[in-house]
Amino acid sequence: MREMIKMLIVLTILATLSGGLLAAIRDNTKDRIENQVLEFVKGPAIRSILEGATNDPIVDRFQLKVGDVEHTFFVGVMDGEARAVTFETSGKGYGGDVGLMVGIDIQNTQIMGVGVTTHAETPGMGAKAKSDPSFVAQFRELSIEEPVNVTGDGGSINAISGATITSRAICSATNDALKIYEKIKPQLTDKLKEFK
Repeated sequence: MREMIKMLIVLTILATLSGGLLAAIRDNTKDRIENQVLEFVKGPAIRSILEGATNDPIVDRFQLKVGDVEHTFFVGVMDGEARAVTFETSGKGYGGDVGLMVGIDIQNTQIMGVGVTTHAETPGMGAKAKSDPSFVAQFRELSIEEPVNVTGDGGSINAISGATITSRAICSATNDALKIYEKIKPQLTDKLKEFK
């Protein structure tokens, strides 16, 4: 019995030390991990959408709460004024959620572009949503006033062959972004005045 209590005490001490060490490591690496995700996961999509911006959109960002969710908005300064934002939404794809950056040109009230950030879609099929530039090019300059859908659903977006579910997920994420934009348009406009 005494041996059992001794083992229990040793195990409790080891578990406490291990938990404390893991928490310290997480706290010390949190900022570094966030910066790596911004630079290498979201950054390529943001820079592609805001191509031609005279600022660094990764640096020029702010957060706004939309309902219960806090979104990070990346600012694009063009022709001397902040006129575009990108932010991330997601849609339900075949293999799970598809993360999507959506850029909105506030001045022209149109979509600047979209870019897939994360996905678990089938390689060679749904994964083309991230690697095929002709697919995402279809979203450029679409009006933010109209819902975005694939042609099979009455829209103008040609679905990726063999990956209609992924294509619909991207359209759904784009529509969610447009709804978010409409909800917080006044706040966004005020916030953009801070950037030049």
